[in-house]
Amino acid sequence: MRQHDFAEDPTPRSRRRRPRSDDEFNPIRSGRLTQDERERLARLREDSYAEPEIPGGADRYSTWDSAEHGPRPHPAWVITELAAVDTELGVLKTGKEAEVHLLRRGLPDGSRECLLAAKRYRLSEHRQFHRDSGYLEGRRMRRSRENRAMAQRTSFGRNLIAEQWAVAEFAALSRLWTIGVPVPYPVQRDGTELLLEFIGEPDGTAAPRLAQLRPEPEELRELWFQTVGALDVLASEGLAHGDLSAYNILVHDGRIVLIDLPQVVDVVANPRGAEYLTRDVHNISAWFAARGLQVGADDLARDLLERAGLA
Repeated sequence: MRQHDFAEDPTPRSRRRRPRSDDEFNPIRSGRLTQDERERLARLREDSYAEPEIPGGADRYSTWDSAEHGPRPHPAWVITELAAVDTELGVLKTGKEAEVHLLRRGLPDGSRECLLAAKRYRLSEHRQFHRDSGYLEGRRMRRSRENRAMAQRTSFGRNLIAEQWAVAEFAALSRLWTIGVPVPYPVQRDGTELLLEFIGEPDGTAAPRLAQLRPEPEELRELWFQTVGALDVLASEGLAHGDLSAYNILVHDGRIVLIDLPQVVDVVANPRGAEYLTRDVHNISAWFAARGLQVGADDLARDLLERAGLA
């Protein structure tokens, strides 16, 4: 027989009574759960997994904290508070490579808000970016696996291309804004989404494209001089827009704003740089000439190539 330091209870184990707890006097807690209790616990579980409600019926909280930011100093209208919320207001433009949405970012109490253009590059469902093989010269990635994926247009490769376009456009806008080219201020980049300064009216009406206008002769000349000035600043930095036309120039309060810059070309590094710069000049010159303004496209292209150090 095993020895114990205490006297063994002679009562058979099957007849021993366990101590009562207060729960036994609670009909909800004793035995099986009642239906009401099961429903109550289910509601608690649902509440514990529920997303916190976003104030003011917005669509998301600000993504400022997780994003790459535009050049400093940030304009006073840029809302950097992490408590801000974003509300989708509709689509401004759809394209093969990206869609542009109107977004309102503001504080929940309504004390501050601004309108932004949210440019979102398409991912793997878009099979090939517009003429990307030429524009991507000089932008090769370091890993051979990634280069092969982009060249073969695999799903992974197309996603890489989409992010490359977003990174390239954000970097270009940041650089151009800093040197004084008329472009929207780049607020932030988060993955393949760019948030840009909205060019338009406070009610959300976007500024018209140059192609939509029928300017009078004096206004036409002024817009041409502004366009030449922008091209000159680009060329002085060794850059070309790469796809310039009257469809990617906005006009707001009499001032031009260049948009759609994912393919901005380093005319020195890109073997076709001179070709892209010359094409930009001839494309935009043709639009102004068709509206009665006499322009010297060949002379302008030659001057800009010299400005860029290519002639």
